[in-house]
Amino acid sequence: MEKFRLHSEFEPAGDQPVAISTLIAGLKKGERHQTLLGVTGSGKTFTVANVIEEMQKPTLVIAHNKTLAAQLAQEYREFFPNNAVHYFVSYYDYYQPEAYMPVTDTYIEKEAQINEEIDRLRHASTQALLTRKDVIIVASVSCIYGLGSPDEYQKVNMKIENEMIITRGDFLRALVGIHFERTNVDLLPGQFRAIGNVVEVMPVSEKVVYRIEINDGKIESIDVIDAISRSHLRKENIFFLFPAKHFITDKEQVKKALETIKSELKERLKELEKDEKQIEVERLKRRTNYDLALIREVGYCNGIENYSRHFSGKLPGEPPDSLLSYFPHLADGSPNFLTIIDESHVTVPQIGGMYAGDQSRKQSLIDFGFRLPSARDNRPLKFNEFEERVGQVLYTSATPGKYELEKSCGISSHASFSSEGKVVGSSHKGCLVVEQVIRPTGLIDPEVSIRPITEKGNYKGQIVDFISETEKVIKKGGRVIATTLTKKMAEDLSVFLKEKGIKAEYIHSDILTIERIEILTRFRRGEFDCVVGVNLLREGLDLPEVHFIGILDADKEGFLRSETSLIQIIGRAARNVEGRVVLYADNLTGSMERAIGETNRRRTIQLAYNKKHGITPKTIIKKIHDITEELDLHKKAVKTLVALDMAGSPKNILKLIKEKERQMNSSVKILDFETAALLRDEILELQKLKLPK
Repeated sequence: MEKFRLHSEFEPAGDQPVAISTLIAGLKKGERHQTLLGVTGSGKTFTVANVIEEMQKPTLVIAHNKTLAAQLAQEYREFFPNNAVHYFVSYYDYYQPEAYMPVTDTYIEKEAQINEEIDRLRHASTQALLTRKDVIIVASVSCIYGLGSPDEYQKVNMKIENEMIITRGDFLRALVGIHFERTNVDLLPGQFRAIGNVVEVMPVSEKVVYRIEINDGKIESIDVIDAISRSHLRKENIFFLFPAKHFITDKEQVKKALETIKSELKERLKELEKDEKQIEVERLKRRTNYDLALIREVGYCNGIENYSRHFSGKLPGEPPDSLLSYFPHLADGSPNFLTIIDESHVTVPQIGGMYAGDQSRKQSLIDFGFRLPSARDNRPLKFNEFEERVGQVLYTSATPGKYELEKSCGISSHASFSSEGKVVGSSHKGCLVVEQVIRPTGLIDPEVSIRPITEKGNYKGQIVDFISETEKVIKKGGRVIATTLTKKMAEDLSVFLKEKGIKAEYIHSDILTIERIEILTRFRRGEFDCVVGVNLLREGLDLPEVHFIGILDADKEGFLRSETSLIQIIGRAARNVEGRVVLYADNLTGSMERAIGETNRRRTIQLAYNKKHGITPKTIIKKIHDITEELDLHKKAVKTLVALDMAGSPKNILKLIKEKERQMNSSVKILDFETAALLRDEILELQKLKLPK
């Protein structure tokens, strides 16, 4: 078995050595819950990587969105280049769930667009968990959704080896049996083709082709071929081929499922008839019988996941299998892996909220005859089910929430909590909360001051003061952030700033992802000086060029001006030695007081560390990666290729398509999905051109 081996040019520094040793000691003592309270830039991921290396257990890392999960996966891959680090998120590029709105009598059909690359990465994750121990899976909260039984998935995998006795026909039938599709054109993951006595197959988790030669009822050779260049990579003596789908059901179980669905339909129709719901009776009868006919004839129907409980053989209300089921367990069934919940103050509530939202939508479909009651069992895990299925948990956040602090401190702890769940004061005595507030770089949390919102005497109010401070920062070559309470305020303020001669743009959730990236890249480059936002300027935003942040209407208590939100926003100015923050408020709220107190406490600790070690803080220099450059390259490439086509050089187009496919696959490997998507669009444009027959 491969062991986790951490690769890094850095040694633990600052608070990291104590945090690492404390967390490891807690895990070895069998503690179920610990919290790493780490400020922005303190190296929380590096600390956790050291813990993983010491504990040598498979690890699940959960993040609250796909982008953060991709960033974390890339960091862990750099720390563990020789181990299996995988990325597991929802494979939908677009997803509109099935729903019914009784008020307007509107039924919405399910619509979904699956990202094949992410589906491939999901299969790579589950296959790694079933074949090795040195595995880190970085996942979004989609890891708590139903996935199919790991026992069935593993049971039907094929072991293929040299000298294996099997005929060509039996081999092809075996591939179809594990849901591989036959094709006569270029292979995609989950497909195979047969040419004479040679069978070529592309596993669903890889982008290489296995070329198997069968003669006289025996496998003579196994070669691994590059899918694009067709160059020979290596020979294999043995490899395992897992099913092309996660949901696997044998024929006998399918027969049973058809009978149990019919039985459930009969019982449900009786209930609806008793309640005199004739429309619902006809609707459910017609829909379910149509689905049963399709399943019987072609093995599939739209919305088949709503019958998943019948196909899995589980009892009503029993939790579905999920990614957590694929992780190793001890003989007594208890989990034998680590779980890291990143940005836990956001991720934990997100996990907790998934079940209720799903059930509310399903109940309407059931009540009005669109689905059988068993559709409820196609669901995410309830929060208590999630808790039962994870073992030892480390929560990481600069602002941990009440749940993780109570779990880490214990119900009987004497710790005092604020209304948001933060431990009051600077001590976590008696709690399994490890602080990591020292940044090895020496950077200090920004100075925070309070100024009035309203106009008084010579003071002209928050907008005029913010403009004055912004102009000072711009003269020094710095950038500025303003946070507002609403999207409308963000838009209006950016217009007003432009009228005052300040280059400004707004950003909020209505702006498309690529546009947001464009705006922030231009902001970092200095094409404009101020970005105005609402809630997007919090977790995960890394803008070292920012000198000044103005938090408007800071005394309006609520989610956007809570203690957690304020600390997260203030942290955005902690990447620059010039960083400072002004809270515009007419009243000092409890959230403001606690946020300022915590920031000042961290400043004091960092200043003392810097003085003791003779550290002079320096602003972080971070390369500006501009995804918009890829957009320009895309446009230029297409123009060039159109010119090539017109010039009568279509063979060049085929070569360039192959090269673009290689670049796209390389981008996916490093989880750079924005670049991969642009390359995919470029390939689609190229394929529209005149190609040789």
